[in-house]
Amino acid sequence: MAREVHLVNDIDNTATVISREMNEGRIVSVEVDGDTKNIEILKDIPYGHKIAVKPIKKGDQILKYGLCIGTALEDIPQGDHVHIHNIESNRGRGDLFVEKGSKKERV
Repeated sequence: MAREVHLVNDIDNTATVISREMNEGRIVSVEVDGDTKNIEILKDIPYGHKIAVKPIKKGDQILKYGLCIGTALEDIPQGDHVHIHNIESNRGRGDLFVEKGSKKERV
């Protein structure tokens, strides 16, 4: 069976969907922390979007590629769609910086 979800790093709590058939109610197998987990898809997830492979609490870091890419705006259960509706990205956030003199500082 072809892989349908791509987990980059064992510390990640999200993985990328690489199947066009991630429909609510499906069970997908994902290797997480060396174990194969059968995860139920809680909502339809588009190709290329993220799925929570571990439960994520509000305020927790969203981990992908072994890096923090954002913060959870709400509790995100395992198997849920992870996207802009429930995370705040910390990438490309120029609005978080203000200029002070000749250097930029984080707000």
